[in-house]
Amino acid sequence: MTVFRAFSAQQVLTDLKAEVTDGQVLTDPATLKQFSFSKRLSDDDSGLALAYVEAQSTQDIQGALKIARKYHIAVVPQSQTTSTVIGSDGIAGCLILSTAKMNHILEISKEDSVAVVEPGVVNGDLDHEARKQGMFYAPDPGSKPMSGIGGNVATNAGGMSTVKYGATKDNVLGLKVVLADGREIKLGGRTLKQAFGYDLTQLMVGSEGTLGIITEVIVKLMPIPLGTPVMGVAFFDSMTALAKAVTAIRISGVYPTMLEALDGNTVIALDRYEKTHYADNNGAMLIFKLDNGGEASMNVVKQLLADQQAGHVTITTDPTEQAQLEKLRQDMLPAVFAGQNHIMEDMAVPLSQLAPLMDYIQDLGQRLDVKIYTAGHAGDGNVHPTLIWPKDVTEVPENVIIALQEMFHKTLELGGTISGEHAVGMLKNQWNNAELGEDVDQLQHQIKALFDPMNLLNPKRKIN
Repeated sequence: MTVFRAFSAQQVLTDLKAEVTDGQVLTDPATLKQFSFSKRLSDDDSGLALAYVEAQSTQDIQGALKIARKYHIAVVPQSQTTSTVIGSDGIAGCLILSTAKMNHILEISKEDSVAVVEPGVVNGDLDHEARKQGMFYAPDPGSKPMSGIGGNVATNAGGMSTVKYGATKDNVLGLKVVLADGREIKLGGRTLKQAFGYDLTQLMVGSEGTLGIITEVIVKLMPIPLGTPVMGVAFFDSMTALAKAVTAIRISGVYPTMLEALDGNTVIALDRYEKTHYADNNGAMLIFKLDNGGEASMNVVKQLLADQQAGHVTITTDPTEQAQLEKLRQDMLPAVFAGQNHIMEDMAVPLSQLAPLMDYIQDLGQRLDVKIYTAGHAGDGNVHPTLIWPKDVTEVPENVIIALQEMFHKTLELGGTISGEHAVGMLKNQWNNAELGEDVDQLQHQIKALFDPMNLLNPKRKIN
Protein backbone atom coordinates (compact mmCIF):
# COMPACT_ATOMS: atom_id res chain seq x y z
CA MET A 1 0.00 0.00 0.00
CA THR A 2 1.29 3.43 -0.90
CA VAL A 3 1.58 5.77 2.09
CA PHE A 4 1.81 9.54 1.59
CA ARG A 5 3.56 10.79 4.69
CA ALA A 6 3.10 14.35 5.90
CA PHE A 7 6.59 14.54 7.43
CA SER A 8 9.91 13.02 6.50
CA ALA A 9 12.12 11.09 8.90
CA GLN A 10 14.65 13.89 8.60
CA GLN A 11 12.09 16.48 9.78
CA VAL A 12 11.30 14.33 12.80
CA LEU A 13 14.97 13.88 13.67
CA THR A 14 15.72 17.59 13.28
CA ASP A 15 12.94 18.47 15.72
CA LEU A 16 13.99 15.67 18.08
CA LYS A 17 17.59 16.86 18.25
CA ALA A 18 16.38 20.37 19.02
CA GLU A 19 14.41 19.08 22.03
CA VAL A 20 17.04 16.70 23.47
CA THR A 21 19.69 19.15 24.67
CA ASP A 22 21.42 17.43 27.60
CA GLY A 23 21.73 13.97 26.12
CA GLN A 24 22.09 12.92 22.52
CA VAL A 25 20.10 11.46 19.65
CA LEU A 26 21.85 8.60 17.87
CA THR A 27 20.77 7.34 14.45
CA ASP A 28 23.71 5.35 13.14
CA PRO A 29 22.74 1.82 12.01
CA ALA A 30 25.06 0.05 14.48
CA THR A 31 23.51 1.78 17.51
CA LEU A 32 19.96 1.27 16.24
CA LYS A 33 20.56 -2.44 15.68
CA GLN A 34 22.29 -2.87 19.03
CA PHE A 35 19.41 -1.40 21.02
CA SER A 36 16.46 -2.36 18.83
CA PHE A 37 16.88 -6.11 19.15
CA SER A 38 17.39 -8.52 21.98
CA LYS A 39 18.34 -12.15 21.51
CA ARG A 40 14.63 -12.93 21.68
CA LEU A 41 14.05 -11.48 18.20
CA SER A 42 15.68 -11.83 14.82
CA ASP A 43 17.99 -8.98 13.92
CA ASP A 44 16.43 -8.05 10.60
CA ASP A 45 15.27 -4.48 10.06
CA SER A 46 11.57 -5.05 10.73
CA GLY A 47 11.76 -3.58 14.23
CA LEU A 48 14.48 -1.02 13.68
CA ALA A 49 14.01 2.18 15.67
CA LEU A 50 14.09 5.59 14.05
CA ALA A 51 16.34 6.99 16.77
CA TYR A 52 18.01 6.09 20.04
CA VAL A 53 17.56 8.89 22.56
CA GLU A 54 20.19 8.80 25.28
CA ALA A 55 18.45 10.98 27.86
CA GLN A 56 20.44 12.64 30.62
CA SER A 57 17.68 14.74 32.20
CA THR A 58 13.97 14.97 32.75
CA GLN A 59 13.92 17.74 30.15
CA ASP A 60 15.33 15.32 27.56
CA ILE A 61 12.54 12.87 28.33
CA GLN A 62 9.89 15.57 28.11
CA GLY A 63 11.37 16.78 24.82
CA ALA A 64 11.37 13.29 23.30
CA LEU A 65 7.76 12.75 24.35
CA LYS A 66 6.80 16.12 22.85
CA ILE A 67 8.11 14.96 19.48
CA ALA A 68 6.46 11.57 19.87
CA ARG A 69 3.09 13.26 20.42
CA LYS A 70 3.58 15.67 17.54
CA TYR A 71 4.43 12.95 15.03
CA HIS A 72 2.49 10.04 16.60
CA ILE A 73 5.61 7.92 17.14
CA ALA A 74 5.83 5.00 19.54
CA VAL A 75 8.28 5.35 22.45
CA VAL A 76 10.07 2.31 23.88
CA PRO A 77 11.67 3.01 27.29
CA GLN A 78 14.95 1.28 28.09
CA SER A 79 17.35 1.27 31.00
CA GLN A 80 19.96 -1.51 31.05
CA THR A 81 18.16 -3.76 28.49
CA THR A 82 17.91 -6.90 30.62
CA SER A 83 14.26 -7.73 29.85
CA THR A 84 13.57 -11.44 29.27
CA VAL A 85 10.04 -10.99 27.85
CA ILE A 86 10.57 -8.67 24.86
CA GLY A 87 9.69 -5.72 27.07
CA SER A 88 12.09 -3.17 25.60
CA ASP A 89 12.88 -4.28 22.06
CA GLY A 90 12.48 -1.73 19.32
CA ILE A 91 9.33 -1.20 17.28
CA ALA A 92 9.72 -0.22 13.63
CA GLY A 93 10.16 3.55 13.40
CA CYS A 94 9.97 4.11 17.16
CA LEU A 95 12.01 6.27 19.48
CA ILE A 96 14.01 4.22 21.97
CA LEU A 97 14.18 6.36 25.10
CA SER A 98 17.09 5.27 27.26
CA THR A 99 17.57 6.40 30.86
CA ALA A 100 20.77 4.37 31.27
CA LYS A 101 22.85 7.57 31.54
CA MET A 102 20.55 8.94 34.27
CA ASN A 103 22.51 6.86 36.73
CA HIS A 104 23.19 9.00 39.78
CA ILE A 105 22.58 8.06 43.39
CA LEU A 106 21.12 11.35 44.57
CA GLU A 107 20.97 10.55 48.28
CA ILE A 108 21.48 7.79 50.81
CA SER A 109 19.86 8.64 54.13
CA LYS A 110 20.67 6.23 56.91
CA GLU A 111 18.43 8.16 59.30
CA ASP A 112 15.37 7.88 57.05
CA SER A 113 16.40 4.42 55.76
CA VAL A 114 15.93 5.49 52.15
CA ALA A 115 17.90 6.09 48.99
CA VAL A 116 16.92 8.46 46.19
CA VAL A 117 18.20 7.35 42.79
CA GLU A 118 17.85 7.99 39.10
CA PRO A 119 16.43 5.12 37.03
CA GLY A 120 19.71 4.12 35.40
CA VAL A 121 21.44 3.30 38.70
CA VAL A 122 22.43 -0.38 38.65
CA ASN A 123 20.85 -2.41 41.45
CA GLY A 124 24.16 -3.87 42.62
CA ASP A 125 25.85 -0.46 42.63
CA LEU A 126 23.16 0.96 44.92
CA ASP A 127 23.50 -2.00 47.27
CA HIS A 128 27.30 -1.61 47.30
CA GLU A 129 27.10 2.08 48.20
CA ALA A 130 24.43 1.51 50.85
CA ARG A 131 26.57 -1.14 52.54
CA LYS A 132 29.33 1.42 53.04
CA GLN A 133 26.91 3.08 55.47
CA GLY A 134 25.76 -0.10 57.20
CA MET A 135 22.60 -0.44 55.09
CA PHE A 136 21.61 -2.57 52.11
CA TYR A 137 19.10 -2.63 49.27
CA ALA A 138 17.19 -5.89 49.55
CA PRO A 139 15.73 -6.76 46.10
CA ASP A 140 18.21 -9.01 44.33
CA PRO A 141 17.10 -10.21 40.89
CA GLY A 142 19.44 -12.48 39.00
CA SER A 143 20.35 -9.40 36.95
CA LYS A 144 21.45 -7.50 40.08
CA PRO A 145 24.98 -6.75 38.75
CA MET A 146 23.60 -5.20 35.54
CA SER A 147 19.90 -4.23 35.77
CA GLY A 148 18.81 -0.67 36.49
CA ILE A 149 16.52 0.35 39.34
CA GLY A 150 14.16 1.95 36.82
CA GLY A 151 13.78 -1.32 34.96
CA ASN A 152 13.41 -3.22 38.26
CA VAL A 153 10.56 -0.88 39.19
CA ALA A 154 8.97 -1.10 35.74
CA THR A 155 8.90 -4.91 35.92
CA ASN A 156 8.48 -5.36 39.68
CA ALA A 157 11.61 -7.51 39.74
CA GLY A 158 11.97 -10.14 42.44
CA GLY A 159 14.93 -12.28 43.36
CA MET A 160 16.37 -14.72 45.86
CA SER A 161 15.66 -12.64 48.99
CA THR A 162 12.00 -11.98 48.16
CA VAL A 163 11.02 -14.69 50.63
CA LYS A 164 12.06 -12.36 53.47
CA TYR A 165 12.28 -8.83 52.09
CA GLY A 166 9.67 -8.82 49.35
CA ALA A 167 9.87 -7.87 45.67
CA THR A 168 10.65 -4.42 44.27
CA LYS A 169 7.10 -3.19 44.96
CA ASP A 170 7.63 -3.81 48.66
CA ASN A 171 10.72 -1.59 48.66
CA VAL A 172 9.54 1.43 46.64
CA LEU A 173 8.24 4.41 48.60
CA GLY A 174 8.06 7.12 45.97
CA LEU A 175 8.55 7.95 42.31
CA LYS A 176 8.83 10.79 39.87
CA VAL A 177 7.27 9.95 36.53
CA VAL A 178 6.91 11.82 33.25
CA LEU A 179 3.51 11.10 31.75
CA ALA A 180 2.79 10.75 28.04
CA ASP A 181 1.53 14.36 27.96
CA GLY A 182 4.86 15.63 29.31
CA ARG A 183 3.89 16.38 32.91
CA GLU A 184 6.28 15.18 35.59
CA ILE A 185 4.35 13.98 38.63
CA LYS A 186 5.54 13.10 42.13
CA LEU A 187 4.07 9.98 43.70
CA GLY A 188 4.51 8.73 47.26
CA GLY A 189 7.43 10.04 49.28
CA ARG A 190 10.00 9.03 51.85
CA THR A 191 7.65 8.11 54.68
CA LEU A 192 7.31 4.44 55.51
CA LYS A 193 3.53 4.82 55.70
CA GLN A 194 1.23 6.76 53.39
CA ALA A 195 -2.54 6.43 53.03
CA PHE A 196 -3.58 9.55 51.15
CA GLY A 197 -5.27 9.30 47.76
CA TYR A 198 -5.21 6.36 45.38
CA ASP A 199 -1.90 4.50 45.40
CA LEU A 200 -0.53 5.57 42.05
CA THR A 201 2.99 4.69 43.16
CA GLN A 202 2.16 0.99 43.16
CA LEU A 203 0.19 1.37 39.93
CA MET A 204 3.41 2.49 38.25
CA VAL A 205 5.45 -0.36 39.75
CA GLY A 206 5.25 -3.21 37.26
CA SER A 207 3.64 -1.08 34.53
CA GLU A 208 6.53 -1.83 32.12
CA GLY A 209 6.83 1.72 30.79
CA THR A 210 3.28 1.75 29.43
CA LEU A 211 1.94 4.48 31.74
CA GLY A 212 4.91 6.83 32.14
CA ILE A 213 8.69 7.19 32.19
CA ILE A 214 10.33 6.88 35.62
CA THR A 215 12.81 9.67 36.35
CA GLU A 216 13.47 9.21 40.08
CA VAL A 217 12.91 6.47 42.66
CA ILE A 218 12.82 6.53 46.46
CA VAL A 219 13.56 3.07 47.83
CA LYS A 220 13.73 1.60 51.31
CA LEU A 221 17.07 0.59 52.72
CA MET A 222 17.52 -1.97 55.47
CA PRO A 223 20.19 -2.10 58.20
CA ILE A 224 22.68 -4.91 57.75
CA PRO A 225 21.54 -7.60 60.22
CA LEU A 226 23.62 -8.35 63.29
CA GLY A 227 24.97 -11.81 63.88
CA THR A 228 26.51 -14.41 61.62
CA PRO A 229 24.77 -15.40 58.37
CA VAL A 230 24.35 -19.13 57.84
CA MET A 231 23.97 -20.93 54.53
CA GLY A 232 23.52 -24.55 53.69
CA VAL A 233 22.48 -27.14 51.13
CA ALA A 234 20.27 -30.18 51.43
CA PHE A 235 19.26 -32.85 48.93
CA PHE A 236 15.93 -34.57 48.34
CA ASP A 237 14.71 -37.50 46.28
CA SER A 238 12.45 -35.20 44.24
CA MET A 239 11.39 -31.60 43.78
CA THR A 240 8.06 -32.54 45.36
CA ALA A 241 9.80 -33.60 48.58
CA LEU A 242 11.90 -30.44 48.45
CA ALA A 243 8.77 -28.29 48.04
CA LYS A 244 7.24 -29.82 51.16
CA ALA A 245 10.39 -29.05 53.14
CA VAL A 246 10.34 -25.46 51.86
CA THR A 247 6.78 -25.01 53.08
CA ALA A 248 7.69 -26.38 56.50
CA ILE A 249 10.67 -24.03 56.85
CA ARG A 250 8.72 -21.07 55.46
CA ILE A 251 6.04 -21.27 58.16
CA SER A 252 8.34 -22.28 61.03
CA GLY A 253 9.13 -18.77 62.27
CA VAL A 254 12.84 -18.77 61.40
CA TYR A 255 12.36 -16.20 58.59
CA PRO A 256 14.84 -17.52 56.01
CA THR A 257 16.46 -15.06 53.62
CA MET A 258 16.81 -17.57 50.81
CA LEU A 259 15.13 -20.85 49.88
CA GLU A 260 16.32 -21.77 46.38
CA ALA A 261 15.41 -24.98 44.60
CA LEU A 262 17.27 -26.77 41.77
CA ASP A 263 16.06 -30.03 40.29
CA GLY A 264 18.32 -32.97 39.45
CA ASN A 265 18.73 -31.95 35.79
CA THR A 266 19.84 -28.47 36.86
CA VAL A 267 22.33 -29.86 39.39
CA ILE A 268 23.87 -32.04 36.66
CA ALA A 269 24.15 -28.99 34.38
CA LEU A 270 25.83 -27.02 37.16
CA ASP A 271 28.31 -29.81 37.81
CA ARG A 272 29.18 -29.78 34.13
CA TYR A 273 29.52 -25.98 34.14
CA GLU A 274 31.28 -25.56 37.50
CA LYS A 275 33.29 -28.81 37.54
CA THR A 276 31.62 -29.75 40.82
CA HIS A 277 30.10 -33.05 42.00
CA TYR A 278 26.79 -32.15 43.63
CA ALA A 279 24.86 -34.54 41.38
CA ASP A 280 26.58 -37.43 43.15
CA ASN A 281 24.01 -36.85 45.88
CA ASN A 282 21.26 -37.99 43.47
CA GLY A 283 18.45 -35.52 43.80
CA ALA A 284 17.06 -32.04 43.97
CA MET A 285 19.10 -29.40 45.78
CA LEU A 286 17.85 -26.83 48.27
CA ILE A 287 20.10 -23.84 49.00
CA PHE A 288 19.02 -21.99 52.15
CA LYS A 289 20.22 -18.95 54.04
CA LEU A 290 19.43 -17.22 57.31
CA ASP A 291 20.67 -13.67 57.90
CA ASN A 292 21.25 -14.45 61.55
CA GLY A 293 21.65 -18.15 62.15
CA GLY A 294 21.17 -18.30 65.88
CA GLU A 295 21.37 -21.67 67.55
CA ALA A 296 17.61 -21.92 68.12
CA SER A 297 16.82 -21.13 64.48
CA MET A 298 19.37 -23.56 63.14
CA ASN A 299 18.11 -26.33 65.39
CA VAL A 300 14.62 -25.79 63.96
CA VAL A 301 15.92 -25.92 60.37
CA LYS A 302 17.96 -29.06 61.04
CA GLN A 303 14.98 -30.80 62.60
CA LEU A 304 12.64 -29.83 59.76
CA LEU A 305 15.11 -31.08 57.18
CA ALA A 306 15.43 -34.36 59.05
CA ASP A 307 11.63 -34.66 59.27
CA GLN A 308 11.40 -34.21 55.50
CA GLN A 309 14.05 -36.89 54.80
CA ALA A 310 16.67 -34.48 53.51
CA GLY A 311 20.07 -35.98 52.86
CA HIS A 312 23.65 -34.75 52.62
CA VAL A 313 22.88 -31.59 54.62
CA THR A 314 25.81 -29.18 54.80
CA ILE A 315 25.77 -25.94 56.79
CA THR A 316 28.44 -23.25 56.78
CA THR A 317 29.20 -19.87 58.32
CA ASP A 318 32.37 -19.41 56.25
CA PRO A 319 31.98 -16.33 53.97
CA THR A 320 34.00 -17.90 51.14
CA GLU A 321 31.91 -21.07 51.13
CA GLN A 322 28.73 -19.00 51.27
CA ALA A 323 29.88 -16.94 48.29
CA GLN A 324 30.49 -20.18 46.39
CA LEU A 325 26.95 -21.35 47.13
CA GLU A 326 25.49 -18.03 46.01
CA LYS A 327 27.54 -18.20 42.83
CA LEU A 328 26.26 -21.70 42.25
CA ARG A 329 22.69 -20.39 42.19
CA GLN A 330 23.63 -17.36 40.10
CA ASP A 331 25.35 -19.59 37.52
CA MET A 332 22.29 -21.78 37.16
CA LEU A 333 21.07 -20.04 34.00
CA PRO A 334 24.32 -20.04 32.00
CA ALA A 335 24.83 -23.66 33.03
CA VAL A 336 21.42 -24.69 31.71
CA PHE A 337 21.50 -22.47 28.62
CA ALA A 338 24.97 -23.55 27.48
CA GLY A 339 24.86 -24.87 23.91
CA GLN A 340 21.09 -25.31 23.79
CA ASN A 341 18.02 -23.42 22.59
CA HIS A 342 15.88 -22.56 25.55
CA ILE A 343 12.82 -20.81 26.93
CA MET A 344 12.87 -19.99 30.65
CA GLU A 345 9.51 -19.42 32.27
CA ASP A 346 8.38 -17.66 35.40
CA MET A 347 5.29 -18.88 37.23
CA ALA A 348 4.31 -18.45 40.86
CA VAL A 349 1.75 -20.37 42.90
CA PRO A 350 0.49 -20.34 46.49
CA LEU A 351 2.95 -22.19 48.71
CA SER A 352 0.48 -25.01 49.26
CA GLN A 353 0.44 -25.65 45.49
CA LEU A 354 4.20 -25.68 44.96
CA ALA A 355 4.54 -29.45 45.32
CA PRO A 356 1.60 -30.21 42.97
CA LEU A 357 3.11 -27.88 40.36
CA MET A 358 6.49 -29.59 40.67
CA ASP A 359 4.80 -32.97 40.16
CA TYR A 360 2.93 -31.67 37.14
CA ILE A 361 6.03 -30.22 35.45
CA GLN A 362 7.93 -33.48 35.86
CA ASP A 363 5.05 -35.53 34.44
CA LEU A 364 4.53 -33.03 31.62
CA GLY A 365 8.13 -33.31 30.47
CA GLN A 366 7.90 -37.08 30.36
CA ARG A 367 4.52 -37.11 28.61
CA LEU A 368 5.52 -34.65 25.88
CA ASP A 369 9.17 -35.75 25.64
CA VAL A 370 10.48 -32.28 26.53
CA LYS A 371 13.68 -31.77 28.52
CA ILE A 372 12.82 -29.43 31.40
CA TYR A 373 15.21 -27.97 33.95
CA THR A 374 13.29 -26.65 36.95
CA ALA A 375 14.64 -24.21 39.50
CA GLY A 376 13.33 -21.17 41.29
CA HIS A 377 12.71 -19.12 44.36
CA ALA A 378 10.85 -21.87 46.17
CA GLY A 379 10.41 -19.83 49.34
CA ASP A 380 7.86 -17.58 47.63
CA GLY A 381 6.39 -20.18 45.28
CA ASN A 382 8.19 -18.81 42.21
CA VAL A 383 9.20 -21.52 39.72
CA HIS A 384 11.48 -21.11 36.69
CA PRO A 385 11.16 -24.13 34.39
CA THR A 386 13.55 -23.97 31.42
CA LEU A 387 12.51 -25.94 28.34
CA ILE A 388 15.37 -26.80 26.00
CA TRP A 389 15.83 -28.26 22.51
CA PRO A 390 18.82 -28.83 20.21
CA LYS A 391 20.82 -25.86 18.99
CA ASP A 392 20.47 -26.88 15.35
CA VAL A 393 16.64 -26.71 15.49
CA THR A 394 15.84 -23.10 14.67
CA GLU A 395 12.06 -23.13 15.17
CA VAL A 396 10.51 -23.77 18.59
CA PRO A 397 9.31 -27.41 18.48
CA GLU A 398 5.58 -28.02 18.69
CA ASN A 399 5.89 -30.16 21.83
CA VAL A 400 7.70 -27.28 23.61
CA ILE A 401 4.90 -24.87 22.70
CA ILE A 402 2.27 -27.31 23.93
CA ALA A 403 4.21 -27.87 27.16
CA LEU A 404 4.32 -24.11 27.82
CA GLN A 405 0.62 -23.70 27.19
CA GLU A 406 -0.29 -26.62 29.43
CA MET A 407 2.09 -25.36 32.14
CA PHE A 408 0.44 -21.92 32.06
CA HIS A 409 -3.06 -23.34 32.25
CA LYS A 410 -2.10 -25.61 35.16
CA THR A 411 -0.52 -22.68 37.02
CA LEU A 412 -3.71 -20.64 36.67
CA GLU A 413 -5.79 -23.65 37.72
CA LEU A 414 -3.71 -23.85 40.93
CA GLY A 415 -4.46 -20.20 41.73
CA GLY A 416 -1.12 -18.90 40.50
CA THR A 417 0.23 -16.40 38.02
CA ILE A 418 2.18 -16.98 34.82
CA SER A 419 4.44 -14.00 35.54
CA GLY A 420 5.97 -14.01 38.99
CA GLU A 421 8.80 -11.52 38.48
CA HIS A 422 9.81 -11.26 34.81
CA ALA A 423 6.86 -9.07 33.73
CA VAL A 424 4.72 -9.63 30.62
CA GLY A 425 6.32 -7.82 27.70
CA MET A 426 5.20 -9.22 24.37
CA LEU A 427 5.71 -12.87 25.26
CA LYS A 428 2.63 -13.17 27.45
CA ASN A 429 0.39 -10.23 26.54
CA GLN A 430 -2.07 -12.64 24.89
CA TRP A 431 -2.82 -14.22 28.27
CA ASN A 432 -4.37 -11.20 30.02
CA ASN A 433 -7.89 -12.46 29.57
CA ALA A 434 -6.95 -15.97 30.74
CA GLU A 435 -5.27 -14.76 33.94
CA LEU A 436 -7.23 -11.60 34.77
CA GLY A 437 -10.69 -12.32 33.36
CA GLU A 438 -12.64 -10.19 30.89
CA ASP A 439 -13.73 -7.45 33.30
CA VAL A 440 -10.28 -6.78 34.73
CA ASP A 441 -8.72 -7.07 31.27
CA GLN A 442 -11.03 -4.30 30.06
CA LEU A 443 -10.23 -2.19 33.11
CA GLN A 444 -6.51 -2.54 32.37
CA HIS A 445 -7.10 -1.08 28.89
CA GLN A 446 -9.13 1.78 30.34
CA ILE A 447 -6.30 2.66 32.73
CA LYS A 448 -3.83 2.58 29.82
CA ALA A 449 -6.08 4.87 27.77
CA LEU A 450 -6.37 7.35 30.65
CA PHE A 451 -2.61 7.69 31.10
CA ASP A 452 -1.62 7.30 27.43
CA PRO A 453 -4.59 8.14 25.16
CA MET A 454 -2.44 8.16 22.00
CA ASN A 455 -0.99 4.71 22.86
CA LEU A 456 2.58 5.90 22.40
CA LEU A 457 4.30 4.39 25.46
CA ASN A 458 5.63 0.88 24.89
CA PRO A 459 2.60 -0.24 22.86
CA LYS A 460 1.61 -3.92 22.86
CA ARG A 461 3.70 -4.54 25.98
CA LYS A 462 2.05 -5.50 29.30
CA ILE A 463 -1.42 -5.52 27.71
CA ASN A 464 -2.33 -6.00 24.05
